[in-house]
Amino acid sequence: MQSVFCSRWVLSGLSVTAGIGIGATLTAACDRFNKNGDTSHSGGLLDRVPVIPIPSVDAASEITPYQPGQVTVNRSTAVMKYESYVTSYDPRNRTAAWVIEQLSAETITGASDRKFCDFKEDDSVHVYHRSTNVDYKGSGVDRGHLAAAANHKWSQKGMDDTFYLNNVSPQNLHLNQNAWNNLEKYCRSLIKHYQNVFVCTGPLYLPRQEPDGKMYVKYQVLGKNHVAVPTHFFKVVILEKPRGDVELRSYVMPNMPVDEKIPLERFLVPIESIERAPGLLFVPNIMKRTSSLKAITAGP
Repeated sequence: MQSVFCSRWVLSGLSVTAGIGIGATLTAACDRFNKNGDTSHSGGLLDRVPVIPIPSVDAASEITPYQPGQVTVNRSTAVMKYESYVTSYDPRNRTAAWVIEQLSAETITGASDRKFCDFKEDDSVHVYHRSTNVDYKGSGVDRGHLAAAANHKWSQKGMDDTFYLNNVSPQNLHLNQNAWNNLEKYCRSLIKHYQNVFVCTGPLYLPRQEPDGKMYVKYQVLGKNHVAVPTHFFKVVILEKPRGDVELRSYVMPNMPVDEKIPLERFLVPIESIERAPGLLFVPNIMKRTSSLKAITAGP
């Protein structure tokens, strides 16, 4: 596996790493490298952003031990840094595998306006592996933000970056504009009660049993680039308290119309169910180095 080092994106709150197998154990811990807890912006970049290693394409390979500031990637996956978020791009599905961002009172406040933003391709992605606006045209689905535009009002450039199609996944328009929007608003409201709020969001492609009794993963694709339409979306919210404890709240919503009156608590799921599907493990082995901190599983 290759390594990419990010000098300006300092891991301080938590880490997410990838699992090759299944049966992941729920662990959550805070690994501090910035002792003063500063969450201010510096040069347009977040100073406290988790870095997420990605699984190897070789199922038999071992996971590279975590090192501060390190991202391990496979040959087909790119980790990209933008003004306000970090994403791992999945070239096969033409959408992100995950996006992670930090929310604060500063990031969600400002004069930025989405009317000045346009959805656009990222030239850093090979033309074979990109989605385009044409793929979405007439599809009947929304270009759903993973890192929400409203999370990044602090900078017009930051908000504009959320309109890269790398940060977009085909989303049922009713879901995008109602229940999912409510979840995004709820995440923003949490900054009033926690020292740090990190949000990791991504698509899921979950199997279901067909009439023949077998399990299949089936999903629609859009346009000539065959942009994958997820069956579900996940959002993992990592909440750091002033004393260092961490709460982990994990949500899954189906990519279909969802009654916005259903309480968000109904979509809470065990973190293991999210870890198994995309091959992610949240904060493994950090407890060994941060014995003073404990993992907390959030309730409804």
